[in-house]
Amino acid sequence: MTNDPRALFVRALDQTQQLVDTTGPDDLDRQTPCDEYDVRTLLGHLLTVAARIDLALNGGDPLTVPVVTTGVDDVPAAWKERRVALDATLADDSILGRICKLPWGTFPGAAAIAAYTGELATHAWDLATATGRRDQLDEELAAQVLPMVRQYVPAEQRGGHIPFGPVVPVAADAPPYDQLAGWQGRRP
Repeated sequence: MTNDPRALFVRALDQTQQLVDTTGPDDLDRQTPCDEYDVRTLLGHLLTVAARIDLALNGGDPLTVPVVTTGVDDVPAAWKERRVALDATLADDSILGRICKLPWGTFPGAAAIAAYTGELATHAWDLATATGRRDQLDEELAAQVLPMVRQYVPAEQRGGHIPFGPVVPVAADAPPYDQLAGWQGRRP
């Protein structure tokens, strides 16, 4: 990974947006690999993630945005609105060094962007799995995100401010997205 994680983050945003745009009304009640989320709730959480990273990169407190955004009738339209704001924020090179408050600590913007890249990639896997579209995932994105996630999301002491279940063992030669999902506590 370079010191500027924005290109990888944009790939994760693009992948997530494609999945959000193509999730249908019949998918909303499907269970996701996150025990507490059905697809509707996961989509609301993804809206929150987009809002939180934009707020954090602009000096705000992301914890002022609820974990799940509710009451949105047109999730793809809401995602696109948040994406426009986030893209504008990402265009400012000074964000890489700006100190940002995240739900789990205070970090430079570059680290915040990298952390949210891992979250978006993981939730894209969750959404694709729930809707039967894992074949649409960018395995190269997962291969690039996996080392960052392994470095910054500890294998031990999960729960609380580390909102992932225990690592699920996955074969070393498994596809990158299976390895990422396992590290994040999902069963590929």
